[in-house]
Amino acid sequence: MLLSDHLIILPILLPLATGALLLLFDERRRVLKALISAVSVLMLAIVAVALLRLADADTGTPTTGVYLLGNWPAPFGIVLVLDRLSALMLTLTAMLACASLFYSLARWHKSGPHFHTLFQFLLMGLNGAFLTGDLFNLFVFFEVLLAASYGLVLHGSGTLRVRAGLHYIVINLAGASLFLIGVSLIYGVTGTLNMADLAVRIPAVPEENRMLLEAGGAILGVAFLVKAGMWPLSFWLPTAYMAAAAPVAAIFVILSKVGVYIILRLSLLLFGAGAGASSGFGEQWLLFGGMATIAFGAIGVLASQAMGRLAGFSILVSSGTLLAAIGLAEIEVTSGALFYMVSSTLTISAFFLLIELVERAQDPAADILAVTREAYGDDLDDEEEEEEVGVAIPATLAILGICFAGCGLLLAGMPPLSGFIAKFALLTAMMNPEGFGAGGVIPAMIWALVALLILSGLSAMIAMTRAGIRTFWAPIEGTVPRVLLIEIVPVAFLLLLCLAITVQGGPVMRYMEATARSLHAPENYIRDVLSAPRMPAPAREAHQ
Repeated sequence: MLLSDHLIILPILLPLATGALLLLFDERRRVLKALISAVSVLMLAIVAVALLRLADADTGTPTTGVYLLGNWPAPFGIVLVLDRLSALMLTLTAMLACASLFYSLARWHKSGPHFHTLFQFLLMGLNGAFLTGDLFNLFVFFEVLLAASYGLVLHGSGTLRVRAGLHYIVINLAGASLFLIGVSLIYGVTGTLNMADLAVRIPAVPEENRMLLEAGGAILGVAFLVKAGMWPLSFWLPTAYMAAAAPVAAIFVILSKVGVYIILRLSLLLFGAGAGASSGFGEQWLLFGGMATIAFGAIGVLASQAMGRLAGFSILVSSGTLLAAIGLAEIEVTSGALFYMVSSTLTISAFFLLIELVERAQDPAADILAVTREAYGDDLDDEEEEEEVGVAIPATLAILGICFAGCGLLLAGMPPLSGFIAKFALLTAMMNPEGFGAGGVIPAMIWALVALLILSGLSAMIAMTRAGIRTFWAPIEGTVPRVLLIEIVPVAFLLLLCLAITVQGGPVMRYMEATARSLHAPENYIRDVLSAPRMPAPAREAHQ
């Protein structure tokens, strides 16, 4: 077996080994722990890019990489599956991890114990959730990432952070319980938890058991919709993300996309066109729930006075757009939604990092709207007095203003950046009469969704313009914040990634279209997983 054949499992083993290794060092050796963690994340990014190239290899027919743990064939053994979608999510996670971790090295990693260990275990859970090919191990990795996120959301100090963190823990524990109930019902009806095997067995489920199957699917869907933040299950998200430390909130942006990823994967694999009587199950709920989430998020964006809450509600707009696109179940819409997911995730993550830098220039005593001081705790001044790593950058306000303007353009979907390309691709696909029109007439719900997408962009533009004027043009205090190079580089890195996918819009969209086609026609995925060959046993030498 070649070394390249083991690349699929490295995104799980690398953070697992790193997190375990970091437990051997106490908190006084922060420099060494930071160095080990940074090297691990950089290696993870290299592996993720290599897997992305592997998944996009031009072999003539779509192929799926399958890794059999313990050399047990599917559906009996544990399998890891690499396709274009999972490779995309691994790469996106690695990019956010690099930005968040290096940003935290300025001071945030010193604000509480075991930050690097929790960060690595969070990456392990995320990568495992994207790679696993069965629901049981999806539950295992889901619990790993949740357990790590509980520690990270409470990282630091402050009354608001503790309160919001406890709410976050309770909500996600409830979601995990629903996950387990849904998985149990599905297993009781089908007798398997392997995703590919489920896709084969669901069409043959007897009619008297179909209600239990769909009940299990619905409960499982609710568990992930809580994580994705669909209205009305999203009441906890803006406050929790606003209260979290800046690098934690930045990496947490991908957590909402875990729910979206699993819903996209399972809805098309288990309840797609080949699911028999259960074909299309839940699509209408996703469509209308996504539209309601867009409306709720847009209203929240307009009503938000603190930039942290603005970013939190922007996550809801992003999740609602993706859920509505999944509910439409069209290849062109799915490809546009995948492009939008990458652009919005990078943008909101950069915005969370930028907020903490921008708000250093504000005087919380003079500005009653700067509520994020409570999120950082009463000992913020003490934290600022600690020794920080790095060199302060010149022309601070100019650089922060440019980054803020970039975030505003991306969130609003204004040309010429990737946010505009993503929304243009979505709107073009929705306005295609061949996909949705009956006799060339586009349904009213499509017009309503188009209007919501346009209005959500308008609300983001208004809110960002208002926040920019208050922060940069008419500040109450003229204080210039001290921003370190190690803090602004991660923000610029994420925004430059958005610029890169803008410049390379053609190749990126081609990848998204290929990903969408494979998701809507999962026959190759099912065949490759269930027919993955075991590795031959090593030859034994005869002893005569």
